[in-house]
Amino acid sequence: MNVNMNFLQELLSSIGRRTRGQTGHTDQTDKALAPSSLARLTSVCETLMQPGGEASQILIAQEALERYATLDENGRLAFFKLLAERYAADPAQIHDAYARYRDSEDNASLQQLFSVCEPRRQHLLRRLNLCPGGTYELVRMRADLLRSLKASPELAPLDADFAHLFASWFNRGFLVLESIDWNTPAAVLEKIIHYEAVHAIGDWSDLRRRLDPDDRRCYAFFHPATGDEPLIFVEVALCQGIPDNIQTILAGEESVAPVEADTAAFYSISNCQAGLKGISFGNFLIKQVVQELKRELPNLEHFVTLSPVPGFAGWLASARDDDTRQVSDELASALDDNQWPQESRQHDKLAAEIRMLAAHYLVEAKRDNGMPLDPVARFHLGNGASLHRLNWPGDSSPKGQQQSHGLMVNYLYELERIEQNHEAFSREGTVVCTSEIRREAKQGRAKRQRASQTDA
Repeated sequence: MNVNMNFLQELLSSIGRRTRGQTGHTDQTDKALAPSSLARLTSVCETLMQPGGEASQILIAQEALERYATLDENGRLAFFKLLAERYAADPAQIHDAYARYRDSEDNASLQQLFSVCEPRRQHLLRRLNLCPGGTYELVRMRADLLRSLKASPELAPLDADFAHLFASWFNRGFLVLESIDWNTPAAVLEKIIHYEAVHAIGDWSDLRRRLDPDDRRCYAFFHPATGDEPLIFVEVALCQGIPDNIQTILAGEESVAPVEADTAAFYSISNCQAGLKGISFGNFLIKQVVQELKRELPNLEHFVTLSPVPGFAGWLASARDDDTRQVSDELASALDDNQWPQESRQHDKLAAEIRMLAAHYLVEAKRDNGMPLDPVARFHLGNGASLHRLNWPGDSSPKGQQQSHGLMVNYLYELERIEQNHEAFSREGTVVCTSEIRREAKQGRAKRQRASQTDA
């Protein structure tokens, strides 16, 4: 039965593609349909919610997603508001179900209460997921929703429904780890170029430098329902010693024989699907890649990142603007004229203060919930890594200068300590780091306190 249904889904998808092509489903046609598409989409969704055979529901779901694709930004926003309001749970049904559970307190009435508390839109989204390619279209739909949330916060419950369903649909058990290399199909390689979010890939030659050499690895998670669309990927450099500069890695000038490498450096991790924001893949990916590399190359001793510090420059600017003189005039002037990368003597003079401020930022600067300010720090520390080393300068690119004044960080993944570090971070917000970084963070705190006392 499953084989027959899969065949039917593929057949329907193929017919739908051919039909759109034969009827001249061009951008101009889409624009002509757009004004009536919302009304038709509303009607199709109501039909989809009714009982029916699976084959007919596949066709209806496909039409609904095609109608959604013709909507402009205002039409999509109107559709999201419709889902949030008209497809919410029924308060009267909830009250009735709760009254029955309160009287009986049995499992049957509890199950009924759970059932009526679930918003109707979750059932609609499951029905939309029936058609071939539906999962990926719903991921794209949520990406549209996320762009609307800031201006329309009342849509947050709808986003919670998407996140709830995606957490199940994209469960770790469904994810497939694939190795990406220069022989991977071009359609996938093009997506790697497009989705790279940390260190932009300039062209195919640049991509080849990252994938083809023996000392490079790339791994990605895929999902059976999204085809050749990667969900997240990580780029790895095999090194002798822990690297401290990203330009050296990207240039690929220092090749290392894999059997002679003692370190695997994760230098770029990119989430590919905006619609899957908040669905955790990175922790699974890093841990599985560590295991894969350890099996392939038992000689590897260290598994580290070479990570950006995207919030450091902004935090430092705030520290300069609050008039507490946490940042010396000399450092402020050097950062303003941006000449220190070319002047080694000036760099050496400024390095100690930069390291002290960076350690304070990464270890002690916290959000209201007690978590570190820096998003990359939250990610790796939450995965069970430790803060191992500060590298300044580690990134001399314009982007690196803009977001962190060239600062980069090594986070260390030690298999035997990952769970312990994760527990300490998640329960108490503890930033596990080396004694040297802890000492520099304390120096940064002391300087801040002295500056505050002086101003007072």
